[in-house]
Amino acid sequence: MADWHAPQGPFDIPDVSDFIPRRLKPWLFIFFVLIIQFSGGLYLAAVTDMVGTTALMQEDILMAGYASLIGMSINFAVMFRFKFRFSNRTQLIATGIVLLAATIICANTDSVPVLVGTCFVAGWFRMQGTLACNSTIQLWLTPTRDMAVFFCYVYLVVDGAIQLSGLATVYTAFFSQWEYMHYIMGGLLCLMMLMVLIFVRPVRGPMFIPLLGIDWIGALLWSGFFICFTFICVYGNFYDWWEAVEIRGAMLLGVACLLINLWRASFLHHPYIGFRAMTNRNVVRAIAVYLVFFTVMATEHVFEHSYAAAILGFDETNLIDLNLYVLVGVIIGAGFTYLTFALRRWRYKTMTAIGFGLAAIYLAWFYFNIDYGVEKEALFMPLAIRGAASVIISIVFLTSIVQSGLPFEIFPQALTINGFAGAVMGASFGPAIVGEWLSHTVAKNAALLGAPLTSTNPTATFIPLGQLTGMVQLRALIVSMKEIYGWLLIIALIALAIIILYPGNVRPFAIFPKWSSIRRRLRPGVKLLTPGRV
Repeated sequence: MADWHAPQGPFDIPDVSDFIPRRLKPWLFIFFVLIIQFSGGLYLAAVTDMVGTTALMQEDILMAGYASLIGMSINFAVMFRFKFRFSNRTQLIATGIVLLAATIICANTDSVPVLVGTCFVAGWFRMQGTLACNSTIQLWLTPTRDMAVFFCYVYLVVDGAIQLSGLATVYTAFFSQWEYMHYIMGGLLCLMMLMVLIFVRPVRGPMFIPLLGIDWIGALLWSGFFICFTFICVYGNFYDWWEAVEIRGAMLLGVACLLINLWRASFLHHPYIGFRAMTNRNVVRAIAVYLVFFTVMATEHVFEHSYAAAILGFDETNLIDLNLYVLVGVIIGAGFTYLTFALRRWRYKTMTAIGFGLAAIYLAWFYFNIDYGVEKEALFMPLAIRGAASVIISIVFLTSIVQSGLPFEIFPQALTINGFAGAVMGASFGPAIVGEWLSHTVAKNAALLGAPLTSTNPTATFIPLGQLTGMVQLRALIVSMKEIYGWLLIIALIALAIIILYPGNVRPFAIFPKWSSIRRRLRPGVKLLTPGRV
């Protein structure tokens, strides 16, 4: 898959008008991609304000947010087909229009199906617009198309935008209303589309591939499976898991979608996701690592907000300020991965061990330090370490997908699997397990702590029953968090030991092929789809 690239002249972007200085052209696309990344249709940081002003539950808003991630993941398999079919100008204008409509709809609807569907479509177009921008400046970032270098930039932008958008959303809601964040981003999207119309020309891509032969039925079925899986994880505790018909129905529908997809992949010539992608060793290994890593790190979604709000007494602005600590960790993690993994070619095994080692440090800090009187500044180290660990693991294993040996026409299918496993499962599966674990552990510890405080205890008569119950529940919450942090720390250390003992000397050499190589590889398929036209 690798190609050596000859030295090139000064980088230029033919799509941008020549009256824009050459050195400013890449920064124009970075500005576009930042606007696109900030425009998700829905902002999970405003979940408290949305629950308070609408008829939506927290689970509804989370489901809509995860639907956006599903839309982004399902786009991976066809994103290059759209890039080869439409110009950057067309893709960016279409992305801007869809995201603008999604932003307005999400600010004004209380319908859960409308919200979920809108976020799904918005996620799909957000991924396409991001690809249009990033692929345009790829040679500016790495003239040899070294994907280890490129992914350091991608995760710095994507994860950094997640943290900064949360800050912007909460502070916008603090000074005005949460809907104003939607209106601000709507204005920025209009600005982006205006700049695209003025500065970007409709330049045809390196090749033309019509949108024929895409397995849209498979895309619909895979989307159904992903949504059902996420629905079970998000609403499982609310509906009492398998006792509810909604959860059992989602499970049956999800299993049906999965089985039909596997059956269709056994005979279709171009399935949406084929067995070559599903059974690739690097893809399977990445899924296994994501499951373990994001499960032990699921305390991010389950514990941190409850601990900071209920125990430390942080308000919304102090809570969201913690995003700055995570952002510092993301920057450090991306920079460290760039210097060691991308430039010095450290082994995959070494980088994975570092990621799990940082995860163990993060868990150990909370296990030994979680208490009532922790200062806000003391949280800087564990949160920065968490941000660094997540970005290191994400960059390393996305690079391993590129280095998996899959041909280019199969490679985007592996990206879809990687996107679902890393983003959707990482944000929903682990928190569902840890959240259910926490509820049972809190009930157990509350019973144990409350047993001595009976009415026959003379010291208990001086404390009102409601206050006494609250004290027991609060103490049980801390004890339960500490207990689960300890167990997760043990799991992380076991995983770290397995990684250290696992033999492996592979180093990154993932170089993306040139467009001429891609054209040669895809030309037979293009002829098959459109006879007589290449």
